[in-house]
Amino acid sequence: MIQSLQHIPSTPLQAGKGASMQMLISPSQAPHFAMRKFVIQKGGHMPLHTNSVEHEQYVLKGSAKVVIDGQTSVVKADDILFIPAGIAHSYVVLGDEDYEFLCLVPNLDDKIELISPSCGC
Repeated sequence: MIQSLQHIPSTPLQAGKGASMQMLISPSQAPHFAMRKFVIQKGGHMPLHTNSVEHEQYVLKGSAKVVIDGQTSVVKADDILFIPAGIAHSYVVLGDEDYEFLCLVPNLDDKIELISPSCGC
């Protein structure tokens, strides 16, 4: 399977501000992992939340203040993040460009729990 990013629709996320997701490889296309691309626009954020599955992330562009399990870090392009299942995390974009990252998750049911409607930072 080969496809162009330009032909994959972007879906706005209901939580946070300025966040959207593209499903690059869906659970129906691959047996073990799904691959998604997230964009959080400059000035945007994703609130503090948990997922019932782990996340492996690779930052493509921009920088953000990320909280993972109460620890705050500033991440930027080429950084790699691992977020274990059930661990609270949030994102706040820093600077003048969008924050973009790839996120791989196992093909399991993912229950998302919102901890705080704000950024949690």
